[in-house]
Amino acid sequence: MKTKVDIVFVNGRIYTMVSEGDVVDALCVKDGKILYTGSKDIAMTTYESEKVVDLEGRTMLPGMGDSHLHFFAYCQTQTTVDLGDCKSKEEVIERLMKKADGTPKGQWIKATNFDETKWTGDNHRLPTKEDLNRISEDHPIFMKRVCLHTAIVNSLALEVAGIGNDYVYGPGGVVELSGDGEPNGVLREQATLIFDELIPDPAKIPEIKEKIMKSALAEASSCGLTTIHTFAADIWKYTEDFDDYLKLDRNQELPLRVVIYLDTLFDKPYLTLKQMQDPFRKVSYGGYKLFTDGSLGSRSAKLFSPYTDDPKTDGILVQTQNELNEKMLRAYQMGLQPAIHSIGDQSLDFVLNAIEFTLEKSRQEGMTKEEQATRDPFRIIHAQMATDEMVERMKKLPVVLDIQPIFLQTDMHWVGDRIGPERAAYSYRWNTYQKEGLILAAGTDSPVESISPWLNLHAAVARKDKSLLPHDGFQPEEKMSVYDALCMFTKNLHYATGQDSFLGTLEKGKFADLIVIDRDVFKIPVDEIRDITVEETYLAGRKVYKKKSGIVEREGKNESQ
Repeated sequence: MKTKVDIVFVNGRIYTMVSEGDVVDALCVKDGKILYTGSKDIAMTTYESEKVVDLEGRTMLPGMGDSHLHFFAYCQTQTTVDLGDCKSKEEVIERLMKKADGTPKGQWIKATNFDETKWTGDNHRLPTKEDLNRISEDHPIFMKRVCLHTAIVNSLALEVAGIGNDYVYGPGGVVELSGDGEPNGVLREQATLIFDELIPDPAKIPEIKEKIMKSALAEASSCGLTTIHTFAADIWKYTEDFDDYLKLDRNQELPLRVVIYLDTLFDKPYLTLKQMQDPFRKVSYGGYKLFTDGSLGSRSAKLFSPYTDDPKTDGILVQTQNELNEKMLRAYQMGLQPAIHSIGDQSLDFVLNAIEFTLEKSRQEGMTKEEQATRDPFRIIHAQMATDEMVERMKKLPVVLDIQPIFLQTDMHWVGDRIGPERAAYSYRWNTYQKEGLILAAGTDSPVESISPWLNLHAAVARKDKSLLPHDGFQPEEKMSVYDALCMFTKNLHYATGQDSFLGTLEKGKFADLIVIDRDVFKIPVDEIRDITVEETYLAGRKVYKKKSGIVEREGKNESQ
């Protein structure tokens, strides 16, 4: 007698991702889990289902994941003026003038995603309040850089915030002053919090919030994302509320898994083995997010020596070594996984010092090495600059590196000028990292970059900009293979949260998170990777997205897109 299952997939190129080149042509799902992978003949003679899907030679992969994004922040950007595609400062000013013309006097104008390094002409200098004053002197204006670490405001915004001559923000942030002590409108790091507190956020209105979240989740599902690791950032008011996702899930409107990281200490709920093995449990807590520095784009990433193109600064540390040590140790003692933002080389040195301190101090207080080995690894987010010595240190530590390959599409055009060729040579070393045995996961840092995993995957493999240049790739020796790069979005991502026993590969007993794509990612020319289209997305064996018919199916419901 045949075994009854919920769904059988046959006649596909089903890459299990267990090992490179491991491919089968049939897969069976029962109760949200994979029951069988192997040959069509065995599947059809051993299992039966009312639903048999003929893949017709199409490619199936494990569901893709994003290891680091700010999902609610992405939702918030839907209520602002998006400057991401602006190609010049004048285009920014023109777009914001248009917004001001339709906005009552006195109301805030908020814009996001500007990146002066992409502008033609004046692209080496940040705008100042004088530039924004040209837009309007009747509206307070606030615009945040794409990296999130720098903001620009006009004179009226400074006045509303009470920021006057010789203003000093204090540790962790900077309000830039001109030679006469007058604020120039540029704010860096935690100083941007001043305006995040002041400006009303329409995305916090429940009805608007739910509508935007549903739309953004549908977009993520259509890209093939079945898991996101989303990070709160209180300094920017990027909140993440467990109950928001739980409500959507209870209403059968959550098409992916959500792992939430907070930047405040919290008591992480205990999960039983039964709960962890439930393929229909979608929302969970991750760990504790910590910051050390800013970004290279805003010259706030902390370096050992000054920036090559601005010798007046070597970046910003947002906390001291002792503060980082104590926060990380406290989180570790509470059973939380520390996840630390680090971009500059001195910042990474601080982070490694803190991890080494935390492990040693915990052992001194009675934790065994065996117990430490069972804990989720420390997550180093970005890890953008690492000398050979730092790589050797990381190899000795239980770490996962959360990298953002898509950053390179823009950074390659200015990083050599910004930090000099010697430091640029030990930046963006993804292939070196993985060849040295370090485990990498990949994310987009959305809303900093597009939520699409395929653009990110292409950047890891090709190392080219949006115009597909340079022809051989930037630092071509650091290109990753398609398989190694895909591992970052599948099994490595779930290793980072200790869920690799249930997710990340297509093998018996694991959750049936699957995607069907329109071409074989392992056989197409590398530059076609960015054009991959997801045709179907399944979560725990249930179809949550289907492209061909234009219908999104969620938990048995059919809804027009």
